[in-house]
Amino acid sequence: MHQISPFHIAIPVHNLDECRTFYRDILNCKEGRSSEHWVDFNLFGHQLVIHYKPKSEDTLHTNAVDGKSVPVPHYGVVLPWNTFHDFSNTLAEKGIKFIIEPYIRFEGQAGEQATMFFLDPAGNALEFKAFKDINQLFTK
Repeated sequence: MHQISPFHIAIPVHNLDECRTFYRDILNCKEGRSSEHWVDFNLFGHQLVIHYKPKSEDTLHTNAVDGKSVPVPHYGVVLPWNTFHDFSNTLAEKGIKFIIEPYIRFEGQAGEQATMFFLDPAGNALEFKAFKDINQLFTK
């Protein structure tokens, strides 16, 4: 597998200070550059930027996947298998309220993966996942 290039994603938050604390102290993201309207973070080697935007009245939309309500949109990172389990345990210890508790999809099948969903303080949905065999990331 080739070297993965870091992605850049900028997301809206209506509470910059609260989200800054969440990403820095709960998700353990190293903080980078910032201004009074945005903050850069290192999210597992990727560039995440939280940008202030006034609160929206939009409600969370979900689609059914595996009988669960998956929030749309959502973002996150595919982690190594052991990192995912350590990270999910740390999040549980820090009191994260999961939308979808960590669980295994396609157990024993091609594409076996662990996944979990939760919200940041601004209501942005995050999914972190890990593949038992990372070479099956795009397996049908």
